[in-house]
Amino acid sequence: MAAAAKHGLLSSKTLLVHTFNRKIAPTRVCVHRAVERQSVRAASGGTADSQQNEKYCLDLVRSRDYEGFLCSLLLPEEARRSSLALRAFNVELAQVKDSVSQKTIGLMRMQFWKTAIEEIFRDDPPNQPVSSELWRAVRTHDLTKRWLLRIITDREKDLEDRAYRNLQELEAYSENTQSSLLYLLLECLGVKNVHADHAASHIGKAHGIVTCLRAIPYNSSRRKVYLPMDICMLHGASQEDFIRGSQEPNIRDVVFDIASQAHVHLEHARSFSHTVPPAAAPAFLLTVALEDYLQRVRKADFDVFHKSLRNRNPLLPIQLYFRSWKQTY
Repeated sequence: MAAAAKHGLLSSKTLLVHTFNRKIAPTRVCVHRAVERQSVRAASGGTADSQQNEKYCLDLVRSRDYEGFLCSLLLPEEARRSSLALRAFNVELAQVKDSVSQKTIGLMRMQFWKTAIEEIFRDDPPNQPVSSELWRAVRTHDLTKRWLLRIITDREKDLEDRAYRNLQELEAYSENTQSSLLYLLLECLGVKNVHADHAASHIGKAHGIVTCLRAIPYNSSRRKVYLPMDICMLHGASQEDFIRGSQEPNIRDVVFDIASQAHVHLEHARSFSHTVPPAAAPAFLLTVALEDYLQRVRKADFDVFHKSLRNRNPLLPIQLYFRSWKQTY
């Protein structure tokens, strides 16, 4: 698998060399020529720089989004590098909340990315590895700006550092972040299909919900709880209960209700499988990892603090490969 990934990633140099060597057609509009020159300079910053940018994104995703990294390696070669750029972009935004001590600093980081997206679509990307790779993905697949900006906007709102008022609010956040990322991956695969979009919407919501559950131990260690307040109140569970790592039945009931909603979204997504084109299946490989976590938390009797949930599933790469071979999700 690693060898295939390396081959796919390195083979994309051909596109960059072609872009570097192409001739710019003469035009009477000076501004247009200036933009084209900027575009060529951005693309031709040197093969070494391009490889460094690519490697930066690959390493970032591998270290911070391992499951997304594995899924990206199993994408068709023409979409693999762009997928890593998109996931690196998502990681950059996701880690802002935990890496800043003041909300103002986080807002500044988000503003940088808003400006970067505007500059990317003007063919003048910032001199930053993820921005450069994202620009390449936008140019290669004609990605939709709205999805990129929507991810930033909702990540920015999430800097408020408060619990979700209800499950619907968590689902809306997941739709605007994780589902938007899947819409972009579908564009990388050249898929334009309403049923694929519906499946992506539900899978993104399931992903956001599972991520919220998986983050409970980490957030609790920092005395933070972001679980939907309506479900916590329904079962009489307080934030302090989660901070203490309580394993009482009412805490498990909260986890059960939230996990059940993630499972419902996965089932909804699969109900479209007979109408979703096979070309879209690679974008949905993450369902394997989501299903794996939900099964493991069920075996742990919905105790999110159970030690069995701390380790990765060593069989996950094989399971992903098998699902990829079957072209199903």
